[in-house]
Amino acid sequence: MTDSNDPSKGSTDPWKKSGDAWDRSTNPWEQPVDPAPHVAAVGVPGAVAAQPGTVVDMVEPDEPGTSAKYTGGSKYRSYLFMYALASLGIFAIWGSMGGIILPNHVQLVEFGNFFTGADAGVDLAALQNLRAAVEAGTATPTAEEQRLLGLLAGFDAARAQGLATVTAVGVFVTMFIQPIVGVLSDRTRSPWGRRAPYIAGGAVIGALLLIALRYSSSIVLMAIFWALAQVVINCAQGPLTATVADRVVPEKVGSASAISGLGLMAGAVLGSVAAGMLFGAMGLDAYYPFAIALAAGAILFVLVCRDRSSTDLHNEPLNIGQFFLSFLIPLRDPDFRWVWIAKIVMMFGYTVGTAFAFYMLQGYIQPALSPEEATATAPLLSLAGFPFMLVAMVAAGRWSDRIMRRKPFVFWASIIAAASYLVPIFWPALPALFIQAIIGGAAMGTFLVVDQALFIDVIPDKRTAGRDLGMGALGGNLGQALGPIVGGWIVAWSGYQMVWIAAVAIVLVAAFAILPVKRAK
Repeated sequence: MTDSNDPSKGSTDPWKKSGDAWDRSTNPWEQPVDPAPHVAAVGVPGAVAAQPGTVVDMVEPDEPGTSAKYTGGSKYRSYLFMYALASLGIFAIWGSMGGIILPNHVQLVEFGNFFTGADAGVDLAALQNLRAAVEAGTATPTAEEQRLLGLLAGFDAARAQGLATVTAVGVFVTMFIQPIVGVLSDRTRSPWGRRAPYIAGGAVIGALLLIALRYSSSIVLMAIFWALAQVVINCAQGPLTATVADRVVPEKVGSASAISGLGLMAGAVLGSVAAGMLFGAMGLDAYYPFAIALAAGAILFVLVCRDRSSTDLHNEPLNIGQFFLSFLIPLRDPDFRWVWIAKIVMMFGYTVGTAFAFYMLQGYIQPALSPEEATATAPLLSLAGFPFMLVAMVAAGRWSDRIMRRKPFVFWASIIAAASYLVPIFWPALPALFIQAIIGGAAMGTFLVVDQALFIDVIPDKRTAGRDLGMGALGGNLGQALGPIVGGWIVAWSGYQMVWIAAVAIVLVAAFAILPVKRAK
């Protein structure tokens, strides 16, 4: 391979080689688009000095095979738009599948296992209300009704455990995938750049796996295809997020990163609302629109915001064993370890309390909703809590920055979240679930934003911030994986009310786990 940095070979510019298509005279990325000088590149490493009357919209890379950076202008705006579109396609998957489509799919599978033949036409809502009346002592079931109530008890336990299996397997399988894919994409050589093969490939394969998931007729098949889909979609999500660091100058990274945060929240809420509408109209075919949006968003991003070639990338040797062992280093620090534990427990408790909201609408509140009513109502719970979560994130983030304190916010957010779970314990009705969603949403918004800042405060070595924050994210994923599993066991053992009681106890542990932290106030 020719060394493009060798003076004896000609130009020292890694992008301008003899006979190479990246000669600046024909480089389509650096065409002037405005007669006014652009100064955003001033002070940026690798910046190309602008000639009078020339706009510098891109900053040349410092190393061969890496990306040029946007400094502003139309290309930067186009990048932000396409980045938001691709992110929304990914985050809508998480919002639509976990809360609406997968619970409905699991319910259909388990309903077919328990209610067959003449029982296939049973009215679940009426049966749930009959059970509540029997438990309250206001009704006495006939022998036939008692038989159906027995089937209902088995069905309730099976669908909760089935959903726990489908969701938890995927989270466990994908828990480590983003750090691994991040390292691989850092080292990838391709004409389309380092990240594009993962973004496009992960999204397209993920879309195909979602379609395969639509035709899964058992819990085992659902768990397999959903886990595989999550793996490859995460292979797209991580490198897509990394393009911000690759291709945006430091002065604009905060603004670009905010799009990812807003995309996460908007995707979760809009995905849930859209899934409720689509499933009501299309049934299991609702998988198709989300699969198409996922693939289309990623492909458009790669084509419209094409990256520089990474074929000249230089890689140092990688020791896989040392790479994995390095993730344990921050856990040796007591403060980091306590913050990590608090996040695991908080996300554990939060997921225990929310994982089965769709089923609680049918089997816990009174009067019980039908499956169709629950499908339409479940997204409204997410929608109700969303604005309060957003306001809490902004307010708590600014307030904690102003007073430079984090622990009180994390502590009281955990206490308030626990208090919100008391509402449906003492009032098993639909309004109680909305009140819980609103209070719990505000508490979780506060926790998420300040907990992230707290992690940054207690990182043992700021030079390894990426790795250590990745460990923090892994803690959250671990909590979210444990939540449905434990919740499913609780439902099978003693019903939905005990799920809320367990959530209160678990989240209170998160509140007190944060108190031993010493390096942050």
